[in-house]
Amino acid sequence: MHWETIRKDTTSVVTPRLADYDRGRSAFTWAQARAELAGLPGGGLNMAHEAVDRHAASGHAERVALRCVARDDSVASVTYAELARRTARFANVLRSLGVGRGDRVFTLLGRCPELYTTVLGTLKNTSVLCPLFSAFGPDPVEQRLRLGDARVLVTTAALYRRKVAERRASVPGLEHVLIVGPGTAELPGTVSFDDLMTVAPDTFTIPPTSPDDMALLHFTSGTTGTPKGAVHVHDAVVAHYATAAYALDLHPEDVYWCTADPGWVTGMSYGIIAPLVHGVTVVVDEGDYDARRWYRILGEQRVGVWYTAPTALRMLMRATPRQGPYDLPRSYDLSALRFIASVGEPLNPEAVLWGRDVLGLPVHDNWWQTETGCIMIANFAACEIRPGSMGRPLPGVEATVLEQGEDGRALVTDGRVTQVRSTDVEGELALRPGWPSMFRGFLHDNRDIPHYYLSTTVDMAAAMNWLHEHNRRSPIGERLLPAALLLKAAALAAREVPELNGSWTDDHFTAGEGVHLGVAVSLRGGGLVAPALHHADALALPQLMTALKDLVTRARTGRLLGSEVSDATITVTNLGDQGVETVFGVIYPPQVALVGFGRVVDRPCAVDGMLGVRPVVTATLSADHRATDGAVGARYLTAVTRLLQNPEQL
Repeated sequence: MHWETIRKDTTSVVTPRLADYDRGRSAFTWAQARAELAGLPGGGLNMAHEAVDRHAASGHAERVALRCVARDDSVASVTYAELARRTARFANVLRSLGVGRGDRVFTLLGRCPELYTTVLGTLKNTSVLCPLFSAFGPDPVEQRLRLGDARVLVTTAALYRRKVAERRASVPGLEHVLIVGPGTAELPGTVSFDDLMTVAPDTFTIPPTSPDDMALLHFTSGTTGTPKGAVHVHDAVVAHYATAAYALDLHPEDVYWCTADPGWVTGMSYGIIAPLVHGVTVVVDEGDYDARRWYRILGEQRVGVWYTAPTALRMLMRATPRQGPYDLPRSYDLSALRFIASVGEPLNPEAVLWGRDVLGLPVHDNWWQTETGCIMIANFAACEIRPGSMGRPLPGVEATVLEQGEDGRALVTDGRVTQVRSTDVEGELALRPGWPSMFRGFLHDNRDIPHYYLSTTVDMAAAMNWLHEHNRRSPIGERLLPAALLLKAAALAAREVPELNGSWTDDHFTAGEGVHLGVAVSLRGGGLVAPALHHADALALPQLMTALKDLVTRARTGRLLGSEVSDATITVTNLGDQGVETVFGVIYPPQVALVGFGRVVDRPCAVDGMLGVRPVVTATLSADHRATDGAVGARYLTAVTRLLQNPEQL
């Protein structure tokens, strides 16, 4: 369907920051953007100094930094001067606990003033802030605390009791748990955030901070493997500042509201850091989504710039359809609202037009990722909008679309890629590195462990035919999924090639006592866990299917046994449940191998000289080169292939 292009009124009350896109791109440099920030008095660059202290030290000390709307609709304001004092106190709290440069401070909080205090105080102390999504279940919380080497956790009594207390022993490095609000007395091993803040001094000198010092740790969602901690440095604040000016059109006088949860990268980069660096007033809503509440906040708080998500917009569209009636939004004065932006998933064109027709403003889509650290592509305040398009590259960002090969990835010919030059052609989005907020790597990405990766395509025709016949003859309760065949093949192949079934400890390989197959299970709250199916190679397929269902159920309800968590000797991931065709996972140390299966797909194949379509699956192997080499890995995948082509052997 063709959607009309939305053209803008060029006589805006507020002059857009990027009034001329082409001229702005050609004139922009990251050095220029960096020069617009203050820097530390003694040299260096610190996010918290740019977001708080430089405003408090200037003529903007009494400007409102946070306007906090409580669940009961009461409103409290925090000035930049007061925020500077609060964050100094928290930095001193960390120092009193012996927490210093590079130590990881985690938050498990909703939107509340203490979250902003913790984030910015941690950055002042040159410690590393890692936010957690407060809706996570106990498993993903524990997993991230452990993977991120958490030393401090700031949370509430309710969240600690539900999600951390019973798992505390599995995170031995977690020395300090600070409880916001009441409840510390009933929770052994915790201390009161408020009590510590009360006695801490309200002045603090930020230590020397290099732009390349680690500042933030953002974990990926973990939907296709173990969640990975993306490392971002203090220099990222340069990109936060520049992109918020261009993509969100922030001006110092703005009242700004970002509805993203602070546990994810958008809520951190554009809910806390970027707007405060611009010196704007940030609305902090402690309540949950409610259409009337949101319209009331937009109106009563005189929000000028609103950054939200497609899911939220679609909920508002249901509450206020495009065709009307418009009674709900028109119950409030939304005249201050001048710019709406959205991120998080593709924004459907109807939502763009809904904003124009219902709120009087089109919604501006933009795109970026945890790894980019800042907005890469956006629709801008002064530029026309083509509904369904995520816009154009930001100044300082070089992006293009590359031709794809048959595997769906960028086509490489003689070491070169080719840009797509024509319209209506799908390709692969590519970015040229060079912006300040690009992540610097994954935490504990053990590049010192040499990995090798192998991939093969397995003909699944015999296996799928056997499965069809088995299920046709079997009662519903005894039918099998393709995952059972894949797991059994992986387990039997591990028995045949024991060099991949075990662990690397103390600089040598120890073979597993039995094939205890780790099964990567995606959790409903986010993240993965990979508990062991004990002696999977010895289980008949019906037994394996029953054991798999039971294991997945208990993994998702937090009822795993300790031995299931610790005993896996080789892990299988994906099993097609994420819909991807190829997956190269990350090894679960001390294991030395991880097997990945894509989904079963129909592919053209030559069979007996004739072209036909057959079901295939891509099997991959990630393995530790210290324990084995590619020849051993090839033997393993050959065994998997043979077993799947002879399902009666399973």
